[in-house]
Amino acid sequence: MRVNLAKKDKYSEPNYQEFPAEKVVEVVPEEGIHIKVIAGESYGTQSPVMTRTPTMFIDVKLKKGKTMEQVIPKSFNGFIYTISGTALFGGDKHKAEAHHTLVLSENDGTYIPVESLSDDCHFVVIAGEPIKEPIVQHGPFVMNTKQEIYQAFADYQHGRNGFEGAPEWTSSIRDKWM
Repeated sequence: MRVNLAKKDKYSEPNYQEFPAEKVVEVVPEEGIHIKVIAGESYGTQSPVMTRTPTMFIDVKLKKGKTMEQVIPKSFNGFIYTISGTALFGGDKHKAEAHHTLVLSENDGTYIPVESLSDDCHFVVIAGEPIKEPIVQHGPFVMNTKQEIYQAFADYQHGRNGFEGAPEWTSSIRDKWM
């Protein structure tokens, strides 16, 4: 998952975190509710993934008839993507089946209730704090101005600012996750 950074963080040391399946934090608040906390928090369980921008990536599996409430900070925007099954989402009980996206913007609450209507309900919640800065994107680069994009191109071509192709660059965390 790539997350845009605020202007103040764009030139910080590059950071990559590898979390194989066995290292992803999981929480089972009750039988029939299984949650992987990839980023952010769910049911008091915090992911060890460090994000400079407050972010959440929650993977949820529910058995039929199970209900849960996922806390989503009021300031976050994001979406829920249903992978399989059927569930009712939100106070208005919006029914969503597999391969539907529900957009979370102008969040009026601090949590979203979910009720599973099938035994194979599987969805992800991906959300984050809006940065509220201008965005200029070209290829893999996301900056705030065209001039910054041109500088990113030059840095990439010359192996500056921590681009992985730079012969002299090594990550301070490269051996941490092995």
